[in-house]
Amino acid sequence: MNTTNLFASLGLFALVASGCTAAPSHAQDAPKLLPISQRIKQFVDQKEIAGAVTVVAKADRIVHLDAVGYSDLASQTPLRTDHIFWIASMTKPITATAVMMLAEQDLLSINDPVEKYIPEFAKLKTPDGSPAKVTLRHLLTHTSGLTDNTAEETKAAKTLSDLIPHFTARPLRFAPGSKWEYNQAGINSLGRIVEIIAGQPFEIFLENRLFRPLGMTDTTFYLSPAQKPRLAKSYKLTNGNLEEAAVFILDDHDVTYRTRYPAANGGLFSTAADYTRFAQMILNEGTLDGKRFLKPESVKLMTTAATADLKTGFTDGNAWALGWCVVRQPQGPSAALSPKSFGHGGAYGTQAWIDPVKKTAYILMVQRANFPNADASDLRRDFQNTAAPLAK
Repeated sequence: MNTTNLFASLGLFALVASGCTAAPSHAQDAPKLLPISQRIKQFVDQKEIAGAVTVVAKADRIVHLDAVGYSDLASQTPLRTDHIFWIASMTKPITATAVMMLAEQDLLSINDPVEKYIPEFAKLKTPDGSPAKVTLRHLLTHTSGLTDNTAEETKAAKTLSDLIPHFTARPLRFAPGSKWEYNQAGINSLGRIVEIIAGQPFEIFLENRLFRPLGMTDTTFYLSPAQKPRLAKSYKLTNGNLEEAAVFILDDHDVTYRTRYPAANGGLFSTAADYTRFAQMILNEGTLDGKRFLKPESVKLMTTAATADLKTGFTDGNAWALGWCVVRQPQGPSAALSPKSFGHGGAYGTQAWIDPVKKTAYILMVQRANFPNADASDLRRDFQNTAAPLAK
């Protein structure tokens, strides 16, 4: 792979073209660790997935980067490392990062009541009718008790603010902080709070404060016509065969369609290389390529378990931090990770996990619509189990 192609695949070409003379520290030939690619190929051959891009990264370099399989089964188009994926709930840690950026500016506190920014929250009641105080911490940890928007409400919403009146008109499902329940309304509320404080749309804040400075050139809520051909098709497994599946957040619209809200809970599209940039920044305690995005103490707060003894997550042995799942006791699909590792998955099987003990990030990009449990997939388990011993 020549240097220009490597920069393009890592989403860094624009930085070099703009006059950055010092090459980023991980701009090197990204090796392919054959055992990882061979294991992924078995899932392709078994028709479990159409293809996948895998990355193993250290804080300063790429240890492994490869694409296996197809982006389009009908045309047999090979999957490339620069193909774009709907990353779904892997958006949530990015939303949490935006919140922490504002907290560092003293523009908010995670312990603030949400009603300070969104007045409709003042009318929330617990199931027994008592007044409820929901904080930003509750939203970040999925312990708010909010009722999610219905499919009809979600479909009709054009902005994040359109979502708020619906769920704030309903009683909470439980007293805030008393239970963990995965919640989309809370994360979308955080996106709206960012908009209110920053005075700009959520997608613009992320572009200006995170994506452009990090060199995440292919991470967006709305693909451009130029990016559209690089979107990997999504598939579902039906009677042993893979059938094309829609990206349901698009609601049958084209991926370039912009008249929809920037879903802070799961609306982003990205590449493996782009998300690796984000993961490396977190692994570096808030910095990348000499730029600081968060203070080390903010990264630690955001990625440290914050749900006490509440049962959380979609696999056993986890706790929840501020926008991230945390591995408390590695087991099953998380067995290859160290305690205190943290990350997040997406609805169509994408996964990103950071091991702070081994100083390693594992990124998996795939578009399989109907895993029984994407966080507990054999694909995730085998990728991490194969990659961890090789991540030197």
